Amino acid sequence: MIDIGICSWTEKTLLQSGEFYPEEVKSAEARLRYYASAFSTVEVDSTYYAVPDARNAVLWADRTPDEFVFHVKAYGALTGHGIDTKTLPADIASLLPRKEKGQVYVKEPEVLKVIAERFREALLPLAKAHKLGLLVFQFPPWFDYRTSHLDTLLERKELMQGLPVAVEFRHGSWLTPARQEGVFDFLRSHGLTYVAADEPQYGDLSTVPFVPRVTTDTAYIRLHGRNRENWLKKGIETTLRFAYEYSESELRGVIPSVKKMAGEARAAYVMFNNCHLGFAVKNAFVMKQLLKEKSEGGMIT
Repeated sequence: MIDIGICSWTEKTLLQSGEFYPEEVKSAEARLRYYASAFSTVEVDSTYYAVPDARNAVLWADRTPDEFVFHVKAYGALTGHGIDTKTLPADIASLLPRKEKGQVYVKEPEVLKVIAERFREALLPLAKAHKLGLLVFQFPPWFDYRTSHLDTLLERKELMQGLPVAVEFRHGSWLTPARQEGVFDFLRSHGLTYVAADEPQYGDLSTVPFVPRVTTDTAYIRLHGRNRENWLKKGIETTLRFAYEYSESELRGVIPSVKKMAGEARAAYVMFNNCHLGFAVKNAFVMKQLLKEKSEGGMIT
């Protein structure tokens, strides 16, 4: 089965574009219900920016059909990104040895452990409703291949205590021809789902190539768009990096990889992250149609 969705149902330019939600669909509840009437899965992006609240997870579960699946992006502190201390609950922020405000990098194991525990607890309502998919750990561009970073992957998996973890690399050193098979073997042996990412290419290690491989019983593809002009640009609004609409021919070019991965997995997810101005929604609908055209009795949702 191949499920198709996008990586944020409330991205601000999507809401402003009028490309998807009818004018009368304005409340948080109405938007999620409407989204879930069109797609069977979604990736929660807001959890990268702040530790989620269990009350939201309860509402998400209540407002979606029984078979709907939420994949959840890991909070930035857990993937080595700098975070704003204001996004931490006050009791956790008080544990930080540094008292300065603004962006900090949380490296203290005990603090990370507390953050992970709060993160897991917030997602329990989704897990109990059987609607929790993968926890997507998207590591930063400077997280390159090295032994200590392999250890970091295992530490993060341990912090999640059995919840399914997916790993997305953003530095090309992980997927060089000479190294990628060893990386896939490592992920496979430790039960970590590999995220196959499609993104702009520059002929160096600044981005990762699209490599369609499966390391667990779940295939996971994230399509970021191919905006070469903005992808590495500093100081721009984040959404502009994803200002790219795949052409139909480009989507057709991805389909053989999607079908290959789906054939090797129990479940397969194709997630569009080019959410700027509703491009993700447009491309998701086209991909659903193209896959149905090529499906031979398989299920596309």
